[in-house]
Amino acid sequence: MTVTSDIYSWRVFTRGYKTDELPTGIDILWDRTKGFLNSFRFRTGRFLKLADSVLELNQDMADLSDASLRQTADRMREIFRLNRDTPADRIRGLAVVREVARRIRNEHPFRVQVAGAMAMLEGCITEMATGEGKTLVAALVATLEGWRGKGCHVLTVNDYLAQRDSESMKGIFEFCGLTCGFVNQEMSPPQRKESYDCDITYLTNKEVTADFLRDQLKLGRRRKLLDRIVDSMDIYSRQVGRDMLQRGLYSAIVDEADSILIDEAVTPLIISSNSSDPIQADAFSRACEIAASMTAGLHYRVNHQYQEITLTGEGRDKLQNVTAGLGGIWAGERRSEELAVQALTAREFYESGRQYIVDDGKVVIVDEATGRLMPDREWRNGLHQAVTAKEKLEVQPPKDTCARISFQRFFRLYEKLCGMTGTAREASWEFWDIYKMPAVRIPTNRPCRRIKLPTRVFSDADDKRDAIVAEVRKMHSQGRPVLVGTRSVKESVSLSEKLSDAGLKHQVLNAVYHKIEAQIIASAGNSGQITVATNMAGRGTDIKLGREVEKLGGLHVIATEKHFSRRVDRQLQGRSARQGDPGSAVEIICLDDELFVRYAAIFRMLLKPFVGKKSAGKIVRMAAILAARLGQFRAGRQALAMRKSVVKTDNWLDETLGFAGKEL
Repeated sequence: MTVTSDIYSWRVFTRGYKTDELPTGIDILWDRTKGFLNSFRFRTGRFLKLADSVLELNQDMADLSDASLRQTADRMREIFRLNRDTPADRIRGLAVVREVARRIRNEHPFRVQVAGAMAMLEGCITEMATGEGKTLVAALVATLEGWRGKGCHVLTVNDYLAQRDSESMKGIFEFCGLTCGFVNQEMSPPQRKESYDCDITYLTNKEVTADFLRDQLKLGRRRKLLDRIVDSMDIYSRQVGRDMLQRGLYSAIVDEADSILIDEAVTPLIISSNSSDPIQADAFSRACEIAASMTAGLHYRVNHQYQEITLTGEGRDKLQNVTAGLGGIWAGERRSEELAVQALTAREFYESGRQYIVDDGKVVIVDEATGRLMPDREWRNGLHQAVTAKEKLEVQPPKDTCARISFQRFFRLYEKLCGMTGTAREASWEFWDIYKMPAVRIPTNRPCRRIKLPTRVFSDADDKRDAIVAEVRKMHSQGRPVLVGTRSVKESVSLSEKLSDAGLKHQVLNAVYHKIEAQIIASAGNSGQITVATNMAGRGTDIKLGREVEKLGGLHVIATEKHFSRRVDRQLQGRSARQGDPGSAVEIICLDDELFVRYAAIFRMLLKPFVGKKSAGKIVRMAAILAARLGQFRAGRQALAMRKSVVKTDNWLDETLGFAGKEL
């Protein structure tokens, strides 16, 4: 059996020392060159060969009794705990865990799953298609990392998946001599600490980052190593150390890595405290009234692509006249303009059912990348208060920031980081630029049988919805299950009304019904089932086909809009034809979709006259697809700039305010 040389000397070169600074100028070229060289080192074929080496030990492991297999796992654990493992040990370790999975869960990881685990052990992002068993792959990697005794965090997109995966894989970990726990939003600090003390902990990115910030606040000035050594002799300081939730950031396995490391990294995570300032709360309500009296084009200009509002000269004059004599917060010209612009931004760009919903008298943010509710988050700089005032709800003053950190910066604090997702290649350069992780594409275990139907393009939303209803009716008459993917809660409701008017019984899965997500998804593959869902349906759960559905052609997916990222388009299409099942997918879009309005406005104007009530012809359809691709490129470039600006803001705050110190 041939094994490769130790990976860690290579990783010293490729990953280098951890730093908060992103490369700039000519350093970007050198950094990209290293990324290009990595593509030769981290090849798919190499990991498949390593997987073959693991599979060669299959019979040796199968011949062991349960007691002997436990003893073998214990010996491997000691080797890994002392950090004396070699590539041969990692191959043997995966062979052990593979056999344990077969005995405990009756799941024998395939060659491609083992290859994915091998890539992750070397710090890669692995692209594995939906339904290829990424949960089991994470368990393979987590076992080897858990053997090191320093703690391994497995990060998922929501609390439900964290608990489900932890409980489903617990038997494997316990057989291998490891403890496993999970953290969710409802847990108390003692429960959280108990879970963090386990060898393997399943939790979400928001929970682990928030707990990290809470620990930093507890440390106070003791964040620096020298201060902690000096204070270690103090009884109070020792008690603070015992109250810490986390025991360090050693190893992290990120499931749905593109969602956690990229899509959700636009905004930092902030720990805040309540503020009592009734004057500020009243100012946002008054700003909403002022915004309602202004006219677009006359008093302000709207930039849809960058979602910016700019007051005109007439707008500034009107604002000064309206606020004259109010005094207080309105006395400053710059502050009054900021309030007015925030109110106009809330009015022009934020819509109930798309960016947020109103629940129990409060504005609750909807994650546009996943469709999930984020009840514990607020928009910054008074925007949340502006939206609340627009909805005529009770406005609370903006909260005071106690601590903050960007997700990009936090995850780079881990000594070992890897991840997996169904869509990585579009973001491969960003994974390298930000996290120094190469992306490796792992083939499917069985050939993909998905049929991609030609995209259909319509002029406006009404024509598009009529076409979607007709497509659903056609597939439903054949007995096939249909999944209709939407970008917003509002659109899912509109389509639901259309389907109801057409007499088509269906289920709706969006942020409002997130608590019953698992039950809805479980039945989405049954014969004749119609499911209307936001993006959240594509993350972390499988749609399994019901009886006889395979003969009918499998699940049919209808995408109702091009998303800002091609990755999300592929995620939705990937819901069909999982694990070699048959399936099909089609995109039914219109020129009034947000992508065209914001990022391809000129092409939209040129194409509009050539698109009527029926779907556009081949030439116009191809032109619309190219315009959409251009729009996605522009949106992606803008989003990347925003994510990098978040990291730069963190660095600036450190240098200016000294919140975190260099050790963060």
